Amino acid sequence: MARYTGPTDKISRRFGVALFGASKTLERKPFPPGQHGAKNTRKKKSDYALMLEEKQKLRMQYGMLEKPFRKLFAEAVRRRGVTGEILLQLLELRLDNVVYRMGLANTRRGARQFVGHGHVLVNGVRTNIASYSCKPGDKISVRDAAGSKQLALRNIEKTQYATAPDWVSFDQETLAGSVNRVPERSEIDPQVNEQLVVELYSR
Repeated sequence: MARYTGPTDKISRRFGVALFGASKTLERKPFPPGQHGAKNTRKKKSDYALMLEEKQKLRMQYGMLEKPFRKLFAEAVRRRGVTGEILLQLLELRLDNVVYRMGLANTRRGARQFVGHGHVLVNGVRTNIASYSCKPGDKISVRDAAGSKQLALRNIEKTQYATAPDWVSFDQETLAGSVNRVPERSEIDPQVNEQLVVELYSR
């Protein structure tokens, strides 16, 4: 599936938020990229521009292109509840994000690659679809292969100080974990106002 593979620091600088994790570049250059970025003389943004920016931030943060992101939003609309919150929950329950939350990768990009290369089992079945939607009770484990385990252990060393949220569990000894429940809004930090995303697609 197609995905954004361009520079992440430029995206973070454009929005002024570290969307892809801590960025020293953003600390050194806290202004938009480009020839006139340092002048920061941009005009006041319209309501539409603000809504579009929030949507782009959320989409980029989870590494999605517009078409699959819009399909996920349509699924959120179909479900009962607060659309913005459901959208965030659907994003969090993507397999690549679950792998990232478990600490098997230090970035969502890395988690997507880890899944795409076939290192992950879902309920004992090898699954290489990063957009696979996990459900409470799903068992996520690393494939029983030397290469997969070695890569997983190397990634865990990079993320050992990161705390996994309560809605997932992971055992570093067995390299297996599970999705305990659907995450609550307070456990998700997308750095966006999801209500503006809902308003954008509802126009």
